[in-house]
Amino acid sequence: MKSVVSYALVFAVLATACNSAAVTSPSQVATVASPKPIAVLGDSLSVSPSRSDGFPSILQTRINDARLPWTVINAGVRGDTSSGGLQRLDDLLAQTPEILILALGANDGLRGVDVGILARNLSEIITRTKARGVRVLLCGMETPPLHGWNYTLAFHNVFPALAREHNVPLVPFLLAGVALDPAMNMDDMIHPNAAGAKRIADTVWVYVQPLIR
Repeated sequence: MKSVVSYALVFAVLATACNSAAVTSPSQVATVASPKPIAVLGDSLSVSPSRSDGFPSILQTRINDARLPWTVINAGVRGDTSSGGLQRLDDLLAQTPEILILALGANDGLRGVDVGILARNLSEIITRTKARGVRVLLCGMETPPLHGWNYTLAFHNVFPALAREHNVPLVPFLLAGVALDPAMNMDDMIHPNAAGAKRIADTVWVYVQPLIR
């Protein structure tokens, strides 16, 4: 009888030790980092030629290929202006991005929106975003002289001036190598095709990498 009790006691001790090891062994604990959000606040240039093929989607593919813990939120809306982006900002910031790629202004330029209004809207977006501890990457834009060369020049100057004022990195021209190139645009010569979206992603990726690494 004593032997039976002894064996039972041994088994109980071993079982307790094994269970403890299962709970506390570091090799049994897997830690998976949650992806950190990057938000793209943009217009149709962010969702052309389609949302799944736009430059934010290509950025996501590159991030995945590099096995970096980031996820891209494409908040591009066709036809949006800096005013629309400002109105949508709070909802986007509620998704707690760590980086905001600000790619608005093209429609302001085409519609001839006063450059003072454009500058104020973009400045407010940057100010409110940085106040949340979110880093901003500003994407510069150009506009054709539909409203005169003075307007085109003033429009151009908005983006580098804001980058200096708010001390944020600037992509000099979002459509570098894409604008006016038939091989990079759809038939309207305004919106990028698949090759154009890839070229935009190439341009933006250079500035995104230092922020995510």
